[in-house]
Amino acid sequence: MKLNRMISHNGAENSRLTKRKFLDGLLYFFMAAALAIVIAALLFVLVYIFRSQAGFLNLAFLTNAEAGILPMIVTTLYVVLVSIAVALPVGLATAIFLNEYCSTSRGIGNSSFIRILRLAIETLAGIPSIIYGLFGLLLFCRMLSLGQSIIAGSLTLSIMILPVIIRTTEESLKSIPDSFREGSLALGATKFQTIVHVVLPSALPGILTSVILAIGRVIGESAPVLLTVGLTKNMPRSIFESGRTLTIHLFYLTSEAVRPEDFGIAFATASVLVILVMIINTAAKILTANFRQKLGDR
Repeated sequence: MKLNRMISHNGAENSRLTKRKFLDGLLYFFMAAALAIVIAALLFVLVYIFRSQAGFLNLAFLTNAEAGILPMIVTTLYVVLVSIAVALPVGLATAIFLNEYCSTSRGIGNSSFIRILRLAIETLAGIPSIIYGLFGLLLFCRMLSLGQSIIAGSLTLSIMILPVIIRTTEESLKSIPDSFREGSLALGATKFQTIVHVVLPSALPGILTSVILAIGRVIGESAPVLLTVGLTKNMPRSIFESGRTLTIHLFYLTSEAVRPEDFGIAFATASVLVILVMIINTAAKILTANFRQKLGDR
């Protein structure tokens, strides 16, 4: 009897093990299929864009200020740099305040002020970009008399990317073990010194990720840029002048296309946008890997 029970028990265990292996294999197949679909979609988009540019993408197209897109590249870089320079310190300080100074253990994590602050961040993340454009047009362009300029568009975009920087940076700070902070405080460091010399260096990969996500959104926006930066196709000499970013130039080419070559120029511009995003992402991956390697060597 005992032998029969053991055989029956082993048979049931083998049956359950077979079912688990089958389910694991099925889930692995679905995940691999999803990954293949994502990669295929990306390759299709890249191949379609680069094939459709019809040979317009060359050195003269990139460096010529009259017939090329050099002014649009410069304007785009201006907008990205100024937006990040304004938004990063504010977003970083807000994330540090929320995670390091407003923890639940201190009794202020659920205060009315913190709840209002988090509600404001979530609201900013959900506002459509065209609303940001109207806000920037009214406040920066008209009330502050900046006109349609790079600085007006950059200030508008810096407000728009704040939730991305705050959320990603805060999650990165949360991932740092409390033992890092406790060890620093036990050695006599102040709260501020612990944050600057221990927490922030450990969270740098996540902070870089937030910057890359913010840059990607700045580069891809069109509605707020159209209303605040403008359509002027000129080489900007300062951030107080108007200009045209690559996305606005692409929109203008496709909406006002009257010549057959306009679509080829549009796809060449799209190729430059794709290449720019790929360069930024690759640089971010390299920097993140270097930071993680340095942190691992300590």
